Amino acid sequence: MNVEDAPEGVEEPQILPLDAWHRARGGRMVPFAGYLMPVQYEGIMAEHLWTRESAGLFDVSHMGQLVFTHDGDIATVVRALESVLPGDVAGLGDGRMRYSLLLNEEGGILDDLMVTRRGSEIYMVVNGATKYDDIGHLLDALPDDVTMNLQDEQALLAVQGPKAVDALARLVPGVEALVFMTAGAFDWNGHALWISRSGYTGEDGFEVSIPAEAAAAFADALCAEPEVKPIGLGARDSLRLEAGLPLYGHDLDPETTPVMADLGFALSKRRREAADFAGAQRILAEREAGPAVKRVGLLVTGRQPVREGASVVAEDGAVIGRVTSGGFAPTLGAAIAMAYVPAELAAPGSGVRLVQRGKVHEATVAAMPFVPHRYVRASASPQTPSKAGA
Repeated sequence: MNVEDAPEGVEEPQILPLDAWHRARGGRMVPFAGYLMPVQYEGIMAEHLWTRESAGLFDVSHMGQLVFTHDGDIATVVRALESVLPGDVAGLGDGRMRYSLLLNEEGGILDDLMVTRRGSEIYMVVNGATKYDDIGHLLDALPDDVTMNLQDEQALLAVQGPKAVDALARLVPGVEALVFMTAGAFDWNGHALWISRSGYTGEDGFEVSIPAEAAAAFADALCAEPEVKPIGLGARDSLRLEAGLPLYGHDLDPETTPVMADLGFALSKRRREAADFAGAQRILAEREAGPAVKRVGLLVTGRQPVREGASVVAEDGAVIGRVTSGGFAPTLGAAIAMAYVPAELAAPGSGVRLVQRGKVHEATVAAMPFVPHRYVRASASPQTPSKAGA
């Protein structure tokens, strides 16, 4: 297997193609996933609510964009990827995408990712913090005759919110024909774009892969539309938490299985029946008997957020679980969290006790998403909720 441009031993924060663009617009830059990224512009609360009501522009160029090929033979690529992913890659039609997981041999999650069929190749987007580890794992696991290219010459921008389609369609006519989890090739001012109708906020929206040298001009054009404002990492995190979407390195890690994480939908029926993916024996046994712990949503009593790292405790004070994400939900006006709790406490309505810095907080297990998803599907209204997210 071959890979291009994967730097080794990267320690200093890398610079996004739009670094100067963010700074010129007042973006406060912070280290995240090995990059300097904007955490906010005018304020997390305002940016969160703007995205829910209109459209926000997110720079997600830190994500890894990988392309897999084999001399135009898509079948070989599919077989290779199905050796490391538990999803039905063979069943993807052209321009169709699917959420999947990179698993270790024990069934633990190494990363969560998106896979898209793009003609005779497979396009994959992996998390920024894990992309070089993912590349190393894939180099070891896939056959030498499959080529993997890291597209680090491409920026990746997400336009999210109920008015995203209005703004983007003025610049790129035809994107309105896409529906959730579909993608296609487009053109803007002579620059080739790859656009999917997907995202990480629970809102309708798009992700746009664009040559890095054109990204600033494209971002300018988007933000010239009245619906669009730049949005930072802070609001991205609160939006995804309201949408019940897990974040790798926080809610997902190599010790966590898809069943524990409530991501069973990423295990396709055909692959479950074949039991031919990494960690299949453990994962299928957990599906049958139920996991010992499970990822749940929590509504926290009061307005004070309970953050990652807080403990879930029994009545006698024994630690029985952990909070993995938490914060204030601007849309709900309430404190919410995700946590891993014993399976017997995972049903909605169950009361749990949390301890953060010695202070006890009461919480109730709640169904996720906390805020309904508004993905636009082929045969459903924009208000139809969905469990899957990117």
